[in-house]
Amino acid sequence: MSSLVEHGFARDSERAVSVVRDLSYLSGGVPVPSKGRLDLYLPRGSTRFPVIVSIHGGALVEGDKSNQEFVGRRFAAAGIGTAVINYRLSPEVSHPAHVQDVAAAFAWVHRFVVEFGGRADNIFVIGHSAGAYLAMLLATDGRYLAGHRLTSREIRGVVAVSGFYWVDRVAPDRPKTVWGDDKRVWIEASPPRHIGPALPPALFMYADGDEPARRRQNIDIAQAARGAGNQLVELVEVAGRDHMSLWAGLDAPGDEVAERIIAFVRKNESVG
Repeated sequence: MSSLVEHGFARDSERAVSVVRDLSYLSGGVPVPSKGRLDLYLPRGSTRFPVIVSIHGGALVEGDKSNQEFVGRRFAAAGIGTAVINYRLSPEVSHPAHVQDVAAAFAWVHRFVVEFGGRADNIFVIGHSAGAYLAMLLATDGRYLAGHRLTSREIRGVVAVSGFYWVDRVAPDRPKTVWGDDKRVWIEASPPRHIGPALPPALFMYADGDEPARRRQNIDIAQAARGAGNQLVELVEVAGRDHMSLWAGLDAPGDEVAERIIAFVRKNESVG
């Protein structure tokens, strides 16, 4: 790992952010090698900083970390290290490959981020749209982290932005290459199916311009999380935004979504 630190940095002097690109988080290779990689955005000159693992959206069929640089730079510039990840997409793979990749990326960050100055006990998971779904599935269904000898207790907090969570409500209108056509799989792949009282602190955000069904899913999952006995659950409707602008505006000065995520991390990070 030391050679990566020594030779892998690209510098950004304007925003005091260092970037380490194309780190492989999967051992043994994957069918689409570029999808088993992540980029680290690090607050230059800092140590012992909290870390975000950021998961892009795209309905589990499109998207790439190369289009998410604004996310990494925004949070690293605020003193929060950020791992912007890729994961395999449908139709090349189907569920549960997407979340298995997310779990592998999280495990890699948990193991190695200390070598880049971050804290392994202060890792948060955030995502937009399908990325929000994957973040919540990772945090609620312990099987995926268990494969790496980790538990949801290693997730310091989860931020889900404009996600969907009941797969059985959306799968009928999605390509069958994503979750298949077995309704039992749809239910098992739904984060609310696995919510218990040990959910990490959670922040759900959606736009007033999101379609009604998506707004309903965000309200419902916050209620389900609270109903399961979780007290540290926040639900925020952001005014004047739609599904895409809610995320795309993160790097605008004073952006509400970015500021809420930063405040959430600061409130829930472990100090000392």
